[in-house]
Amino acid sequence: LRLEGQRVPQLISAGAQIPQTIKATAITAFAETPLIQITFNAAGNPHNMVLRLPLLVNKFSKGTSMGAQDFFMRWKNLNQPGQECQKVFKATKAMDNDLVRGKMQGFGFQTLDGVDPKPDNFVGAGIIVCEGSQIGCLLRLEPSKSAQMYRMTIRSSREGVAELLVNLLSQDL
Repeated sequence: LRLEGQRVPQLISAGAQIPQTIKATAITAFAETPLIQITFNAAGNPHNMVLRLPLLVNKFSKGTSMGAQDFFMRWKNLNQPGQECQKVFKATKAMDNDLVRGKMQGFGFQTLDGVDPKPDNFVGAGIIVCEGSQIGCLLRLEPSKSAQMYRMTIRSSREGVAELLVNLLSQDL
């Protein structure tokens, strides 16, 4: 991850606000939220703060559309070790279809209707755009409303990315 910020003035008046734009470029998929170090002097005393930026890998993902044949062909080709992660977990929110679709889209997956033979399942596809490369990601989410559980399976073209995305998205459902 590469972060680029602007220089701020050496002296800032009391109560003033200085907006700071930070440009983020994904070099590759990343697991940890980035840290930013802020150093300043106040009343003649030096201060140093380290803050986490609320930036996750899904912010670099964009949904992509495809038909059932393309989806399952790509799904079958993503079969190397580390390209798939599956997790069964308890739902932490209401198992509402619109909510699930919204979460998938918020995480950079295009929901693909009519792709899965089971109409209750959710299927999605996305691409994480990195500098000089793209990481394809496919998702299948199988809800069990009677048990209030989900089984999520993600496959990705880069080793380790599926696990990263499963861990992030499963926390939000």
